[in-house]
Amino acid sequence: MIRHKFRAIPTEIDGIKFASKKEARHYRNLELLKKSGELLFFLRQTPWHLPGNVKYLSDFVCFWKDGTATVEDVKGIKTPMYILKKKQVEALYGIVITEV
Repeated sequence: MIRHKFRAIPTEIDGIKFASKKEARHYRNLELLKKSGELLFFLRQTPWHLPGNVKYLSDFVCFWKDGTATVEDVKGIKTPMYILKKKQVEALYGIVITEV
């Protein structure tokens, strides 16, 4: 098995491959919230296009029962590239990315 540079352990749940155990756990929590009715649905690995043909992938975009939506990113280590892209996405799209 190839080691991840940040020591994340790839994990598979429901036939879906996740980059880390932490991301897989968050997915499972979102599934429970969906079953409870609090969460209507969520999207995984949503692309956000930035200038210069650059793309940022958020881990989850969640659509809640109260009509709100959240953009969530499961983070262990915040790299300088992540911080830069996060700021760009938030400024360009007028959203807030929640780190889980």
